[in-house]
Amino acid sequence: MTRAKADGSATGKPKWEPPPIADFEKLGAFYIGRPYDLTAKAPQPGLILYDSKDLVTHAVAVGMTGSGKTGLCIALIEEAALDSIPSIVIDPKGDLTNLLLTFPNLQPQDFRPWINEEDAAKAGLSADDFAAQQAKLWSDGLASWGEDGARIKRLRDAADFAIYTPGSNAGLPVSILASFAAPSTAIRGDEELFQELVATTATSLLGLLGIDADPVKSREHIFLSNLFARSWASGSDLDLTNLIEQIQRPPIERVGVLDLESFYPSKDRNELATSLNNLLASPGFAAWLQGDALDIGKTLHGQGGKPRVAIFSIAHLSDPERMFFVSLLLNHLLAWARSQSGTTSLRALLYMDEIFGYFPPVANPPSKRPLLTLLKQARAFGLGVVLATQNPVDLDYKGLANTGTWFLGRLQTQRDKDRVLDGLEGAAATANSKFDKAKISEILSGLGNRVFLMNNVHEDAPVVFETRWAMSYLRGPLTRDQIKSLMSGQRPVGSAAASASGRAAAAAASAAVSRPMVPPEIPQQFIPARSGPAGATLVYEPRVLAAAKVRFTDPKSGLDTTSDLAYLAPISDAAVPIDWDKAEATSIALTDLEKSPAASAQFAQLPPAAAQAKSYTAWRSDFSGWLFRNATLDLRQAGREQRDALIARIRAQYAPKVQRLEERIRNAQQVVEREQGQARSATLQTAISVGATVLGSLLGRKRISATSLGRATTAARGVGRTIDQQQDVGRARADVGAAQAELTSLNQELEQKLGGLDSMAIRPTKSNIAVEILALAWAPFWRDQQGNKTPGWS
Repeated sequence: MTRAKADGSATGKPKWEPPPIADFEKLGAFYIGRPYDLTAKAPQPGLILYDSKDLVTHAVAVGMTGSGKTGLCIALIEEAALDSIPSIVIDPKGDLTNLLLTFPNLQPQDFRPWINEEDAAKAGLSADDFAAQQAKLWSDGLASWGEDGARIKRLRDAADFAIYTPGSNAGLPVSILASFAAPSTAIRGDEELFQELVATTATSLLGLLGIDADPVKSREHIFLSNLFARSWASGSDLDLTNLIEQIQRPPIERVGVLDLESFYPSKDRNELATSLNNLLASPGFAAWLQGDALDIGKTLHGQGGKPRVAIFSIAHLSDPERMFFVSLLLNHLLAWARSQSGTTSLRALLYMDEIFGYFPPVANPPSKRPLLTLLKQARAFGLGVVLATQNPVDLDYKGLANTGTWFLGRLQTQRDKDRVLDGLEGAAATANSKFDKAKISEILSGLGNRVFLMNNVHEDAPVVFETRWAMSYLRGPLTRDQIKSLMSGQRPVGSAAASASGRAAAAAASAAVSRPMVPPEIPQQFIPARSGPAGATLVYEPRVLAAAKVRFTDPKSGLDTTSDLAYLAPISDAAVPIDWDKAEATSIALTDLEKSPAASAQFAQLPPAAAQAKSYTAWRSDFSGWLFRNATLDLRQAGREQRDALIARIRAQYAPKVQRLEERIRNAQQVVEREQGQARSATLQTAISVGATVLGSLLGRKRISATSLGRATTAARGVGRTIDQQQDVGRARADVGAAQAELTSLNQELEQKLGGLDSMAIRPTKSNIAVEILALAWAPFWRDQQGNKTPGWS
């Protein structure tokens, strides 16, 4: 956390001035506010820049309604997006959809469609006048913090923003058909994590059916857990359809030491199957089966790897539906985190607004266990968790002991303050840091709107600050129609160029029912197929899968990192069958590839070139050359751990020079003080000598004695010494000025060097490209009865 230089007013008191953009647009630093003096009830000069790495140890924001908590958290998400850090936002109230209301031009017509008509009526203004008022309010508010429309545009360009509405088609729908797919090999290999995933999935599904199931006592829970565990352990997926079939015709004969019929009779199992079938057949449940499957990797990054702020708006859902979806989402996020490589920098952000009910101190809803696990383990994988609430008594503060940063706003009751103090004390004990309970209690009592106490275990002491103006227009929850309008351009639109029958005929013509014969020397891999829609046919299409390790080095900066790059390239019948420019980057793990296809699958035709072994030798060489020409790495593509290490290394290079100049300034200032003292002493002595000589003359001595003449000579010499001392003072001051100028120049050189890192691009050498695999890969597609195809591995 850093502070900006303060300016002084005419009265000598510091005053706040909007900072220049260069003061807060720093790599890895989040601009969240300015210092605030609770005694003076006024902001102080300077900036509060929060280190993005500190969010890896998670944060919690607590404050009553109207405290400014939502604005603070929106500012955190905005800053993360500007730093190319994606976010998953769980929005139970609907306020976080405001993140899409960003208007670079700040014109009244931009605000007009989104204003709250009731607010306009309360203000006694027409809708147009209220929109103009809001535009001026936001423009002036941003300007007072050194922000403008250009920064809003950078925010919009830095990341994609999307509103997902599970169980509704107002925003982007989310299909849960694939939500019961088998977890990755890494998750299945972690017994504790695997059992947690099984238990929370069973609990959330039963909760959706209105069954409050105890994991130890409920036979429904135990039975479903066994079905999930058995299928997932073998790598087999489940969806609601085949789960119903397994409930009716279980693949197991015993549960524990009891036979299945004694433990859970078929009649009772049929009731559970019927309840699930009724849910699946319900017209209202159809919206849960639409849209893309829940895929954290694709949710966090859009086309070309661009970071995304994904807002899951669940305000329209019932309490059981909210709990069901939040639990599924948290489990998927946990599985994704565990599949990532370790890092100490912030890779992604999870923010949940109004955590009330999902993380209680006593009960154990399905959402609590994955949240606890994320708070304990996600930091190792660069996932920062930020939780917010206005009801601190309803939070499990023991579970929040691992939270490194607490943003504390105005609280409603003494009971709320006591619970917050207990949580802070526990967090301090976990971090082995000091905690002054009495002082923190006093600060909490004096907080006002948009004024927060930040207690960060990475800093020496708590800080009181005022939150900056949000770039997003905070108008409150959006309506269903407004969400639909915002997302209208992001819905996938099918091509109308061909009729349904034409598409079906083309798909049928391209499919060969039997698997093509391929020479044994050609390596083949099968991309795992996920569950598809009911009635669809699984068809494998040929692709070339190429994967390489590419090492990027730069001796000047000391950067040295290796990236795993994998691509899927289509194969055509053209003279050049593989065009690597049309290859798509893929995140398919090589360890997940299968050696055999799924049962009853069909195969598309194999182009002749793909059936010749020599083709793959040529394609391997072509791929390596293509990577050499096209693979680049800049600091935004590199891991933040590498970037932060590089910044630290550059700062370390400059640190000795800065320290020497600062020491020189201190020494020069000491010389100034010493010379000033000597000059004052010489001036005083000279004044006394001159005064004595003049006084003698005035007393009427008619004759100049030798003593008088000596005094005059001494006085004259004193005047000379005084002049010399004053010249020494001037030279000492010049030394201070010169040293300060050198320090300013050195700091400017450092900032320019750090600023140039954004455009730093590195290319690999040919020797640093190692192709690990180039194989014929069969990619699964689901073809429906109309001939439409959808990828079956996403």
